[in-house]
Amino acid sequence: MLEVDRLSVSYGAVLALDQVSFSVDAGTVCAVIGANGAGKSTLMKAIIGLVPVRGGEIRLQGTAVQALGTEKRVAMGLALSPEGRRLFPELSVRENLMMGAYLRHDRAAIQADIARVYGYFPRLKERECSQGRHLSGGEQQMAAIGRALMSRPRLLLLDEPSLGLAPAVTLEMARAIRQISQDGTTIILVEQNARLALKLSHHAVVLETGRLVLAGDSVSILNNPQVAAAYLGHGAETTHHA
Repeated sequence: MLEVDRLSVSYGAVLALDQVSFSVDAGTVCAVIGANGAGKSTLMKAIIGLVPVRGGEIRLQGTAVQALGTEKRVAMGLALSPEGRRLFPELSVRENLMMGAYLRHDRAAIQADIARVYGYFPRLKERECSQGRHLSGGEQQMAAIGRALMSRPRLLLLDEPSLGLAPAVTLEMARAIRQISQDGTTIILVEQNARLALKLSHHAVVLETGRLVLAGDSVSILNNPQVAAAYLGHGAETTHHA
């Protein structure tokens, strides 16, 4: 579904991504793990079109998209739930969700998709009239993912969905992500909690200072001693039942 081919991104003289290549098959979850500053969020922004690429290609179902604007990429089936959630604070939960459907005109299907989002996150249904600024961190994250789903993406980019969440909320988030995947949405999951990411994904890539240093199936990477030493020293207690 997605091919990233020798992708490079720079911020001024700083090379944030250096010749990164990997692919994501339809219907799978691909985890992207690495330390802070490894280039994970830059990768997500490059795929959705929020930062310009210095070199390489990004192909969605065979079509190169790196020269296209974000809105065209969304129309082709990409959606991002960004790090930090970035809800519209004055809008209600339902209004925030509707913002994710701004390119759509199929009203009945939009209403059905709001119901689908509430199925993944029942708490949002309870809070649908509450403004974004009055939501808890977990509720904001649920709304951010729901908003991204409202564009009916083929490929959903999730950037740090468990960041700052309590363990119980992290488990709830993990169950929802697994269900979204099982319902057919392809996912790229950037997660500081590497253990959680690897348990939720089929495949994974590991970034270090902008370079891809390891890629493979998630079980193998989870059992890799070097990965365990570098990234899996925490998080076991929050993901035991994920």
